[in-house]
Amino acid sequence: MLNRLEGDIVKKGFIILLLTSLFMTACSSNNSTESKSSGGKSGSSLAADQKMEMSREDFSNEVAMEMPNEELENADKAAEVKDIDITKDRMIIHQAQLQAKVKNFEKAQLNIEKKVKEYGGYIVESNTYRETDETVSGTIVVRIPEKHFQTFINDAEKQAAEILGRNVTGQDVTEEYVDLESRLKSKKAVEKRLLDFMADAKKTEDLLKISSDLAKIQEEIEVLVGRMKYLENQTSFSTIQIHMIETRVVIPGIDNKDLNTWEKTKKQLVDSTNFILVACSALVVFFIGNLPVFVLLLIIVGVIFFLIRRRKRKDL
Repeated sequence: MLNRLEGDIVKKGFIILLLTSLFMTACSSNNSTESKSSGGKSGSSLAADQKMEMSREDFSNEVAMEMPNEELENADKAAEVKDIDITKDRMIIHQAQLQAKVKNFEKAQLNIEKKVKEYGGYIVESNTYRETDETVSGTIVVRIPEKHFQTFINDAEKQAAEILGRNVTGQDVTEEYVDLESRLKSKKAVEKRLLDFMADAKKTEDLLKISSDLAKIQEEIEVLVGRMKYLENQTSFSTIQIHMIETRVVIPGIDNKDLNTWEKTKKQLVDSTNFILVACSALVVFFIGNLPVFVLLLIIVGVIFFLIRRRKRKDL
């Protein structure tokens, strides 16, 4: 009987031990699964937080690490563009200076201004100088569309009686323009990346840093765009400076001032009359004013004459 009870107790103890071990195993596996899930979730959250909370140095390093690949790609594209554009369409800035003698300055200037409007150009500067009655000169500076550059020069030379000087220059800016295009694409790629970083940034420090870098990039983009527009304007319109000189032969006219005979006669008559009156007045003043002197002289002369006559009588 005792042996039977002991056997039952042992069996029950074994069953309880087995159930306890199974329960512990299940709990252990459940905790492991939860810990894995929790660990994965916290890891991704931490990675996101780390990305959002990049420091200034990490941000700069990331941009610096990613930029070389973009620059290499842009360099390859720029090389391809150069191979295509340089051989296909050159960008040249043309300038010309003309010095000419003209028969009629005003007429030549009007004809040149008419040609400027006809070719769709515009006048930049116009000056006229009249040094003397015989010499008139002036300078006119115009901008003409590139396609009419040579035609306009030929038309301007037709207005001249003699060409004194002609200077035409050209500056090839094709490579500079292509280089500016390549740099502009690279700067815009950096600008787009900075805008994406700004949209994801949450910390004030990161926003300030990105805003500062973005302002610098945008300023550089404006400089590049301004230079490109300047080159486009200079290559689409050519500058031509024309200096004209007119030498006139002035024929002197009849000076009517020297032919006033009647006026001169009246003036001469008045002058002669005044001279006579002045002379008579001077004589009257002389004799009347010196009358005592004349009386004294007459008395002295009379006494001398009387003494001489008396002596002559005694001698006889």
